[in-house]
Amino acid sequence: MDLGIKGKKALITGGAVGIGRAIALDFAKEGASVIITSRNEDLLNKTLEMMGGKKAGHYAIVANLTDDSAPKALAEEIKIFFGDLDIVVNNIGGTLKIMDPYCSISDWRKVFRLNLEVAIELNNFFIPHMKKQDWGRILNISAGASMENSGPVSYCSIKAALTAYTRCMGRILAIETKNVIMSALLPGVILTEGGHWETVLKENPKHAEKYLKERCPAARFGKPSEMSPMALLLCSQLASFCQGTIALVDAGQAKHYVHVNGVGN
Repeated sequence: MDLGIKGKKALITGGAVGIGRAIALDFAKEGASVIITSRNEDLLNKTLEMMGGKKAGHYAIVANLTDDSAPKALAEEIKIFFGDLDIVVNNIGGTLKIMDPYCSISDWRKVFRLNLEVAIELNNFFIPHMKKQDWGRILNISAGASMENSGPVSYCSIKAALTAYTRCMGRILAIETKNVIMSALLPGVILTEGGHWETVLKENPKHAEKYLKERCPAARFGKPSEMSPMALLLCSQLASFCQGTIALVDAGQAKHYVHVNGVGN
């Protein structure tokens, strides 16, 4: 199947490990030119090498995108060394281990910056060119936790905002230009290198076992490689009717389907 992304230029933030790495590798296999970002230079270079390196047309940028000036600096560097983009995958995010429901406003802002604000800032940089060329794909990596109470209050709330932003902006873009598509991928519980659940499996395997048994119908964690095919589809030429699409990939874990008076809603 031809996804129509060969030769396209794609940015994947947080592309050094986990879901970001899986998406980057699959984009590279499909013939796209890929830029990946991460704070970790070693992991970034490892992933760049796995994609085929600069000789294959790929590029890696070390950046902490939560710094105030970082998104603008990234956009300017991409413009100079890589040109205009066709695809943006906003993949950075996380709880920042802020678990307290009564955490400070300062902590709320940190979670907001990481999980929502950076994505909006980058999108605002790159959408004008996409509209001008009448083609573009923007994929925001949200979370199943954005649709239900499943995690820290701050994280769930901000991911919910990212999902709502995607749905609203998808509609706006559909009105303004038919071929610039914004969508969101909502992963379930994914086991990633250096991630939360890898730590839990090492330190408290009984808790992980209990979680899988009680919360996950498939009784296992998902893999990053199981997220990337949906990401590729939503960023492909085939996603022409996916404005504002919210794609949940969680093996049936989420329970946000509401049943009222015998009618599903």
